[in-house]
Amino acid sequence: VPIYEPGLEELIHRNVAAHRLRFSGSIKEGVDNSLIVFIAVPTPPQSDGSVDLSFIEKVAREIAGVLTDYRVIVDKSTVPVKTGEKVAESIKRYNRHGAKFDVVSNPEFLREGCAVHDLMHPDRIVIGAQSEHAADLMKKVYEPFMAPILVTDINSAELIKHAANSFLALKISYINAVSAICEASGADIEKVADGIGMDRRIGRNFLNAGIGYGGSCFPKDIAAFITISEKLGVPFSLLKEVQRINAEQKERFLKSIRDTLWVLREKKIAVWGLTFKPDTDDIRSSVAIDLVADMLREGAQVSVYDPKGMERAREILEIKSARFCENALDAADGAEALVIATEWAEFGNVDLEVVKEKMTTPIVFDGRNLFDPSTMAKMGFRYHSVGRTPVTPD
Repeated sequence: VPIYEPGLEELIHRNVAAHRLRFSGSIKEGVDNSLIVFIAVPTPPQSDGSVDLSFIEKVAREIAGVLTDYRVIVDKSTVPVKTGEKVAESIKRYNRHGAKFDVVSNPEFLREGCAVHDLMHPDRIVIGAQSEHAADLMKKVYEPFMAPILVTDINSAELIKHAANSFLALKISYINAVSAICEASGADIEKVADGIGMDRRIGRNFLNAGIGYGGSCFPKDIAAFITISEKLGVPFSLLKEVQRINAEQKERFLKSIRDTLWVLREKKIAVWGLTFKPDTDDIRSSVAIDLVADMLREGAQVSVYDPKGMERAREILEIKSARFCENALDAADGAEALVIATEWAEFGNVDLEVVKEKMTTPIVFDGRNLFDPSTMAKMGFRYHSVGRTPVTPD
């Protein structure tokens, strides 16, 4: 399996062995042997904020070329609203057999690092269909999952995915904006987030202050949603503010490192975490990678470690000069400061006494609020986190 996702490899092997899953490089074979055909291809971001739909268009044309009988064509990729209409037009245009078909939008809501669990236990299934027959067939597919099913028109289903991801990113940027107020006032963002999250109308999920969101979804989907809204003549200025806060959050964190260490040139800095979140090897749009690149540009000597992201990170030109370490303690050895950029569970369980012994000066910049400030002070660390007052050794 070319990616790391907990439980995925075992799930694939089990279903291949049971003859429920097989792979083919032939579009024709797939279409001929299926009633329902899923399109799940990348929609990479472009420089203007829109997404590249050429992969979708290519697959639609290839399906059209081999389609002879009725099929349900399901778009699983995250696409701009009205893409389903274009897919239907393409298939109709390039299908020489006059075959009947239905296009369905069925957005996925899987979280990297929890994708298998989310697949098996979905919050909801969204089916955007143009016919009752196609919707009924899709309901049968998802019947074993015992999840709420929402049937909508195709445009609404496509919009739901962008609206959902944008709202989650908004929630992250909101709590990060509040964290700046906490730092300025001496309040504790963790306590504030708990107090907000206890309101059942709001909830505690996605109220974890940090150094900003990243990954292949939120940054791309927000930029795409802004572009979509502008093309429709309805500018979405709120999402531009979400983007600004997210970018500013990393800069505020980097400023705290500069303010404490004064000059970064030739400073030995350890960084724990390179992936955009734990339990994945995905480093796309990772704030951790951006931090490492920024510190290297300022002349710091950076040692990095990530449980799963090292191989992919080595390919990033901007951080090739970093020292890639075998484990977290190796990265901390001789460091004048430690930066925690991704909240991997193993970082929260590390022996901090050993970490302190290995460091030249025990200064920690915790971008994910893994530790309790008072505990860190008692252990002899100078500890900076997000949305909480910095502490010095007792």
